[in-house]
Amino acid sequence: MRPLLPRLLTLTAVLLALPVWAGKLALVIDDFGYRPHNENQVLAMPTAISVAVLPNAPYAREMATKAHAQGREVLIHLPMAPMSKQPLERDTLRPDMSSEEIARILRDAVNKVPYAVGLNNHMGSAMTASLPGMQKVMQAMSAYHLYFLDSMTIGSSQASQAAAGTGIKVLKRKVFLDDTQNVADIRRQFSRAVEIAQRSGYAIAIGHPHPTTIQVLQQMLPTLPADIVLVRPSQLLNEPEPRYAPVPTYLASQPTAPAPKRLRPIQVCAVKRPLPAISQHELWRQLGHNIVTSPAVSYLKQHWQTWLG
Repeated sequence: MRPLLPRLLTLTAVLLALPVWAGKLALVIDDFGYRPHNENQVLAMPTAISVAVLPNAPYAREMATKAHAQGREVLIHLPMAPMSKQPLERDTLRPDMSSEEIARILRDAVNKVPYAVGLNNHMGSAMTASLPGMQKVMQAMSAYHLYFLDSMTIGSSQASQAAAGTGIKVLKRKVFLDDTQNVADIRRQFSRAVEIAQRSGYAIAIGHPHPTTIQVLQQMLPTLPADIVLVRPSQLLNEPEPRYAPVPTYLASQPTAPAPKRLRPIQVCAVKRPLPAISQHELWRQLGHNIVTSPAVSYLKQHWQTWLG
């Protein structure tokens, strides 16, 4: 083993130099529960990578339990009706379903996917484009303290509008890694997700446990830039909505310059009621949580074995 002191000095220097504005990249792998061999390869990757489990898949409970035991974030990958005609999963949500039927399907999904803290849509272009349909979904979700990750399978998704007033927090997917199962295309999409996180503060990318996607992740995750940290989607729930600067495509000759920011004057909000007192124990607990989930600590967890090995 090489001398430890130079490694520790390097580690200290990296920590001091690590930008506080490090880009946060959340990776979610959908369609868990059908292919344990492929999915176990995903579970061998960094634990910040989250998994979305199809509730009626034969290995749903097993894979959700295994992912949770590793400390991963688990989501319910709930089937929703698409615009196109194609084979559907059992209990696929449709806009014309009653509130009671949607509540039953969601209750069943929660029971089949243990430890889930969030939910995202499987397909769903027709369902998520329906405001009345998504309002019924959000109403049913409010009983389970889940967040909603909008897979954005259609640009006119009504998920955010439907969540208004329900207390459900909504995140949005920015990049699909594997619309095509071509290694070069997936590498480009992964690089695009990294660029968006660097420019805008964070990005959420969704992929699937295809052999090509697994191959690309195995190759590219160890070479993540120093200013990018992997995070769980829930760590982005309190982030401001990112202003996505244009990302240069691989066909464009010059990147488009971002629009200048308009600064708004500071406004003072009236205090409606006194803030509750915080105990010393709660203060230290919250400080500890903030440190453990900080970009610097996440970066250390991802790289310390390489530095000290």
